[in-house]
Amino acid sequence: MGITWIPGAERLGDGDIGGEMDTPDEPPRIVWHTTESGAGDAEFDSTADYLMEIGAEPHLLYDPTTDRLGQFGPLDESARALRNDGDDRTNRTGRVCVQVEVLARAGEPFTDYWKPGPNFAALLEAARSWGVPDAWPAGDLASDGSESTSRDSDTWHSEGGHYGHANVPGNDHWDPGAISQSAVLAAGSGDAPAARDEAPSGTAADGDVPDGEVSGVDVSGVSLANVIAAAGSDPDAPQGATTHRDDVLVVERALHAEGLLSAEWLDGSFGTSTRDAYAEWQSRCGYEGDDADGVPGRTSLEKLGAEHGFRVTD
Repeated sequence: MGITWIPGAERLGDGDIGGEMDTPDEPPRIVWHTTESGAGDAEFDSTADYLMEIGAEPHLLYDPTTDRLGQFGPLDESARALRNDGDDRTNRTGRVCVQVEVLARAGEPFTDYWKPGPNFAALLEAARSWGVPDAWPAGDLASDGSESTSRDSDTWHSEGGHYGHANVPGNDHWDPGAISQSAVLAAGSGDAPAARDEAPSGTAADGDVPDGEVSGVDVSGVSLANVIAAAGSDPDAPQGATTHRDDVLVVERALHAEGLLSAEWLDGSFGTSTRDAYAEWQSRCGYEGDDADGVPGRTSLEKLGAEHGFRVTD
């Protein structure tokens, strides 16, 4: 069983975008798309909303300039980013068919300017956890809209690996452009988060990230003010504000290591599940009633930090 929800990826939408794969005995693959848009947080948010509005959600949305990663649905089910090839439902081909929309334009290959980080490494680790090989079976990608690429159906069904949208039978787009195929694979060969599939609620998964190790975020200090704001106690702060994400991820990882928070909620947003988990932590610390409300206080957060290797700042 591979990774279904990538720790560190933001949850986008309700998580219900597809269904079972048609050919789960066929090799696993990942397909790269570009959104033909700019990048940045505003573009990320508007693109996510648009894809949900038109019902064309991929599994993942990625910003190559900020390493921001969002996830619409579980990787072991289908997405909605591909056209069918006649009666062949290409979104449902293989053990998995992971669809990634990159905030970029095909005419400007994102590997020429991107800043891949821990979230991209986590993305590739998730694909590899399903057995997606480090290969591009269909060969070269298109460098412009007039250049043809292989869309061979036999290759598509018989060989797992990485495909561009330009390589998928039944589709006529030429994205993601002439990205460096080797750079994509190499960017995930570093220190990716030691992510695992979701643990049953209330338990820690085998092989979880060791205490005090939160890949991709600074664990040296967690801002109490940021965590409180993300938890919703500050009425002027939007819940789960992006600026607080790294601090919240550290807390969520620690709660997960304590067996209080399921892996699917490690998303950097201090939502209901995280708040409930923190209330359980407060209870472990001896708090009762209104004092165990799920909103972190300095004493309980410092105790959590002492157990999991981070310090609390103002």
